Amino acid sequence: MNKRRRKGQSHSTRPARARPPHWLKLDMSPEDIELLVIELAKKGYTPSMIGIILRDQFGIPLVKQVIGKKLTQILDKYRVNLPVPEDLLHLMRRAVNLRRHLEEHPKDYHAKKGLIEIESKIYRLVKYYKRIGKLPPDWEYAPDKAKLIVSTYL
Repeated sequence: MNKRRRKGQSHSTRPARARPPHWLKLDMSPEDIELLVIELAKKGYTPSMIGIILRDQFGIPLVKQVIGKKLTQILDKYRVNLPVPEDLLHLMRRAVNLRRHLEEHPKDYHAKKGLIEIESKIYRLVKYYKRIGKLPPDWEYAPDKAKLIVSTYL
């Protein structure tokens, strides 16, 4: 989606191994980790925040290596997931904030263009998630609905 800039390729890569790293000494079983993930999700944390908390506070580098399932698969299993996927939720938050800005500053034409671009990304993602089955076929993006979802989950 980044069509204007081609730089910025430097980032860390995930390890290719499927098992936990040899230096990882856990005093928790995979079932305990799953319960911790569910507890954090019920507190309102998003999957990426849960991963960061597990990494920083509990020393678990990747949940998939330790348990064998992705974090979102664990949340799906216990039905404690977000109403929309996380990337779509963050785009909706940006659109809500930009709409609030445009209510105060209606002549900000650059922000209007930005809102159009963000909402086109949202429409593309919605189309994709409907196709793969993560969103129901009758789900529609609406700014009022987005404001409600964002206010309850972020």
